[in-house]
Amino acid sequence: MKAHKPNLLFVFADQWRKQAVGLFGENKVATPVIDRFAADGLTLTHAISCFPLCSPNRAIMLTGCYPLTTGVTTNCKPGMPSKLNDDAVTIGTVLKGKGYRTGYIGKWHLDLPEICADPEPASGAVHWDAYIPPGPRRFGFDYWYAYNANDRHMAPHYWKDTPEKIQVNEWSTKHETDVAIDFIRGREGSDGVSEGGGGRGDQPFALLLSWNPPHQPFQQVPAAFRERYAGEPLDLKPNHLEGEGMRMAEQHLRDYYAAVTATDEQFGRLLETLEQEGIADDTLVVLTSDHGELMGSHNWLEHKNIWYEESIRVPFFIRWPNKVKKGTDDALFNSVDIMPSLLGLLGLPIPEQVEGSDLSFVFRGEEGESPHSAFICHYPGGVGEYEQARLRGQDIHAYGWRGIRTPRYTYVVQRAYGSPTADRRLYDNERDPFQLTPTVLAEPPANGLEQELERELQSWLERIGDPFVLDEAGKLGDASS
Repeated sequence: MKAHKPNLLFVFADQWRKQAVGLFGENKVATPVIDRFAADGLTLTHAISCFPLCSPNRAIMLTGCYPLTTGVTTNCKPGMPSKLNDDAVTIGTVLKGKGYRTGYIGKWHLDLPEICADPEPASGAVHWDAYIPPGPRRFGFDYWYAYNANDRHMAPHYWKDTPEKIQVNEWSTKHETDVAIDFIRGREGSDGVSEGGGGRGDQPFALLLSWNPPHQPFQQVPAAFRERYAGEPLDLKPNHLEGEGMRMAEQHLRDYYAAVTATDEQFGRLLETLEQEGIADDTLVVLTSDHGELMGSHNWLEHKNIWYEESIRVPFFIRWPNKVKKGTDDALFNSVDIMPSLLGLLGLPIPEQVEGSDLSFVFRGEEGESPHSAFICHYPGGVGEYEQARLRGQDIHAYGWRGIRTPRYTYVVQRAYGSPTADRRLYDNERDPFQLTPTVLAEPPANGLEQELERELQSWLERIGDPFVLDEAGKLGDASS
């Protein structure tokens, strides 16, 4: 008799920071469904976005590998060769190989824009967007209702298995949830008839649902939710933007909260569907985000791709009745650990090339050694910088910033492209939770806590083969691909 395999529903929003969840009490945002879901499952309070930018971290989440391995070291966009490597093994690849009915719905952003090869593609894709045809570039996902990158939340479009664009006049998160519900019920086929229990008889499903909101444009949210926050006072933090940009930042923040609350409602529809189909107990559900958003913090009107807490900390909730413990856990959980940990929890083999850690013991509430630090990073993504480095025979990946997040500290070393020097910042997130007073170092530390953290960061660089040089005595300019 074959062991019953659970379903997997993995849902992630774009640019949704950990602070913007009602139950945490940090932002004045309503998320009643998510709050109840968290109470019924496990909340990881120290979930980290390894590379807080869309394409790089999506590749990390799907493969369990760091950017230099995935090939995605900046956003997939015109002028850059960044795309998920052809030989990448994703969680979709593994689950399909184990008999799962796999699906992907929503934003993909892991392939080259079509205009890189054809200025007028048959699909009509423009800018950063692309139609991904059936085949190996879908990385194990059979059912496909997606787009590469497009930020029109109120008038989205998608492709299935032909270049014919599917245009929709509805909020993207609501529409994608409708499509996901049909998939869960087994209605993505031609007959439109659900078999019940998740459809397709005993075959388990694995669905990844990628919502774009609350990613900007922030104002593209259903009117009822924008109106809900229109006159709401905001609980602004000490590190919030001041001066002329503050009014715009506050409006963005209200619209951001509106999108989160509207997303909360759609997540509730997914949970209700699992109950109606009688498969809630047999479905592993994960809700998270690819990275955060500063939203007016640290004098940035809108930004991610930086080491601040609002950018690297993400919500992470997981529920599987009688399999995953209830409550909270403060283990450091980096996005590179998602793929191996889910496979470990499902009892499936983890591909050899995976670089993240299987922390499924945390989900189960078992004893185990949690990570001492999480590696965080940024590689330059400017087209001009990339071209200059290429012409000079330099490795663009030797620049940017690298850091670690420990349970208490954030330690970052930053080197701009072409600069022979680096600067260091140490944040004590316990004593300085808003990261207002970092210790700044112009030289490599010679002793103390800073030296200990520098050594920890160096061990990470060596472990993943990163060309970034911490000690300026090294010959940075000699680093090459």
